[in-house]
Amino acid sequence: MRWFWIDKFIEFQSGKQARAVKNVSLAEEHLHDHFPGFPVMPCSLIMEGMAQTGGILLGESHQFKYLVFLAKVPKFVSHRPARPGDQLIYTATLQESRDEGGMTMVTAHCGDELVAEAEIVFAHLSEAEAGIPSGVSQKNVVEVGLASLLAEMNVSK
Repeated sequence: MRWFWIDKFIEFQSGKQARAVKNVSLAEEHLHDHFPGFPVMPCSLIMEGMAQTGGILLGESHQFKYLVFLAKVPKFVSHRPARPGDQLIYTATLQESRDEGGMTMVTAHCGDELVAEAEIVFAHLSEAEAGIPSGVSQKNVVEVGLASLLAEMNVSK
């Protein structure tokens, strides 16, 4: 099962920066239990959306030739909860990109308000290093799913 915590990209500068949107909606089941009577998007899911934005930025900068794995989050600060009706804008800036992995700085804003900020480190792994059995198709869903969107936005080197 794959979970996407971003709805669309609104800006993509290859190898530099990406901006993505996440609309927080009561249609999402996790909000009904977190917390009853005061629904908020869990910080872990906000961070996952930030990581997906930064990971896609890093993966695209290498033409998706590596599998990108979240390695660590040295810094994450939540400034306020995200509630139903909020539109989060994730802005990821590529700080470092190497064959071994990379690092992004990512913020989440709702309008002018800073919701969260993070420093996220990623590792590049081969299928063998990731423990994926041979013969299992691991075609990058992000590469396939976002190829047309990136083309529409004229993402080029």
